[in-house]
Amino acid sequence: MTPPFAATDLLFLLAAVPAAALGGSLFLKGVLGVAAWLRLPKMLVATTLAAFATSAPELVVSSMAALAGKPGIGLGNALGANVVNAGLIMGLVLLFGALRVPPDAFRRDFAFALGVPVLTMVLVLDGVVSRGDGVTLLVVFGLWMVLVVRQAVSHRREVPAQTGPPVDPVRAWLHVLVGVAGLVLAGHLFVVGASGIAVTLGVSAYVIGATIVALGTTMPELVTVVASRLRGHDDVGLGTLLGSNLFNGLAIVGLAASIHPIPAPVSEVAVALAFGFLTVLLMLPRDGGLSRRRGLALVGAYAGFAMLTMASPL
Repeated sequence: MTPPFAATDLLFLLAAVPAAALGGSLFLKGVLGVAAWLRLPKMLVATTLAAFATSAPELVVSSMAALAGKPGIGLGNALGANVVNAGLIMGLVLLFGALRVPPDAFRRDFAFALGVPVLTMVLVLDGVVSRGDGVTLLVVFGLWMVLVVRQAVSHRREVPAQTGPPVDPVRAWLHVLVGVAGLVLAGHLFVVGASGIAVTLGVSAYVIGATIVALGTTMPELVTVVASRLRGHDDVGLGTLLGSNLFNGLAIVGLAASIHPIPAPVSEVAVALAFGFLTVLLMLPRDGGLSRRRGLALVGAYAGFAMLTMASPL
């Protein structure tokens, strides 16, 4: 017998595709326009504006869960989303071809991205992410933002006023906003459709949250990275993933813990944190780039994370 909502769930999944395609195209166009208007490097705008915008679903999920007194959902979503970002998304992108990374372009961001899961593990050794721990994460995030702003100010002083075709800032920001709306809608449709199908198949709520919800909330990053790759803006894609991981691990978890302390038994979060560290480590460029073999390793790491998560007794 056909599950009663299977057809509707499938329609939700299909509707997510055009929403993601249109949203990703407009968002990338807007980010490039804003970068040109502000006279800032594309990668800098990607690690801040693009990363913050694409992390909007995780921010909403984590904040609402914390306000509802269930902050553990937000913690799991943020940590799982980071593994999806660095493992699955970057891995899939690399399978289509090697990625060239400018030397030292993301050194600071890689250092912070590697440090976040280590810091989080230290904070959860007592079994909870307290309000004080949340403030600590927010302070580290603030430090990163200060360094980014200093870089932006320094760059603008060195770059002359725009000499090319003028950029309409209103149109650029409109593209960003409409693009984000399309990406968030696509992620929501994916979560609703995939979750509905998973429920009819008897998949547990924990596995749905750690896998399907994480995949849905990272759809903006996936579409942005793929669109950037197809249009020759690899630095935008890589910057978006790194920045998104920092927003998720520092700002979003920090905010959620500040709202409501998060119970976090080490046995529950160790897998996500370990794979979060491993996948970022595998993203470190070698000889000025990332190879297809690195893509295979990243996809394999995500597969290991997914299998261990689905095997969890929770």
